[in-house]
Amino acid sequence: MRRSCVALLAGFVVVCACASAGASTNPRRDRCASPQVAFRKPTVVADHREAVLHFTCDGARQAGTLYLPLRTGRHPAVIWVHGAGAVTRLSYGPLVAGFVRRGIAFLSYDKRGVGESEGHCCPGDQGDFALLTDDAVGAVRAARSFAGIDPARVGFLGASQAGWIAPQAAVDSGHEVAFIALASPGVLRYSIVHEFEQFTGGEDSSKPRPSERAIAEEIATIKPAGYDPLPALRKLNVPALWLFGGADRNIPPRQSAAQLRKIKAELHKDWTIIVYPGAGHGLFDTHPTDPRAAPIAIAWVSRHVRR
Repeated sequence: MRRSCVALLAGFVVVCACASAGASTNPRRDRCASPQVAFRKPTVVADHREAVLHFTCDGARQAGTLYLPLRTGRHPAVIWVHGAGAVTRLSYGPLVAGFVRRGIAFLSYDKRGVGESEGHCCPGDQGDFALLTDDAVGAVRAARSFAGIDPARVGFLGASQAGWIAPQAAVDSGHEVAFIALASPGVLRYSIVHEFEQFTGGEDSSKPRPSERAIAEEIATIKPAGYDPLPALRKLNVPALWLFGGADRNIPPRQSAAQLRKIKAELHKDWTIIVYPGAGHGLFDTHPTDPRAAPIAIAWVSRHVRR
C-alpha cells in the first residue's frame, strides 16, 4: 500500500510514505516511487546550513545530511553517490564546500548498512547494484521534496562504483535527474573492470602499471559477465561529465573513455569526457590524483544548473 502524508514526528517533517518492504529487488522497476522522507530543521554551522534527513527505500531507512548555503531560497543540488566500501556520508570538507559556496546544495547519506543507514552492506562490492540504485533514486526524490531545493535542478555527483549506479538511477527516476558528474566511473561490464583491477593490482599496488598494450590484450581475454551499464548509458539523456585518470588501476580509463565517446558520437549526447594523463583513481579524494578534477566538476555543474 502507498500513501501520502504531511506530519510532524520526533522533530522531523515527514513528507511522504513509500512502499512496504518485501517487494522484488529488480532494479528496473520503480521501488522508491514515494519514499518516506523526514528532514530536521536546518541549523547554521559556520558558513552554511545543515539538515539531517532520513528516507526509506526497499524497506531500509537511510540517513544523511543536506548541506545548504546560508541564504534561503530554492537551490540546485547534487546527490553524492559513493564508491566501493563501507562508507558514511561526506563531511563538510573541500569538495562539499566547493559546491555550497557556489550556491549548490549537497546531499550525502551513509551507504546502505553503514553508519546510521539500515540494510546490509555492501552489495555493490559483489557486483549487485540494485539496492544501491534504488537508494540513489530515493535520495533524489528526498532532495526534490525539500522546500529549499529546486526540483528541476537536482543531479548526481559521484566516483568509481557510482558509474554503475548513477546512470541507471537517472534512467529509473524518469525525468527527475537533471545532470550527472562522475569521476573514475565504472562504465564497462562488471567482469571487465573487476578483472582489470586484479590484473593491475589496484590503486594500492606498488608494482609498475602494465603497458596499454598489455592491458588491451588482457581485456580482450575477459569474458563479459555481470552488470552491463551499456543499456542505461544509451538511455541516459541528460548532460553528463565524465572524468578519468589516465593511469587509473581500478578501472580501465582508455577503454572506458572510448566506450563513452562512441555512445556520444552515435547518439549525439551532451557529454563532456576528460582524461587527465598520469592521474590515478582518486580524482575527488582529499588528496586528489589530479587537483584540477574537483574544480572542473564544480564549475561544470554550476554552468549547467544556471542554464
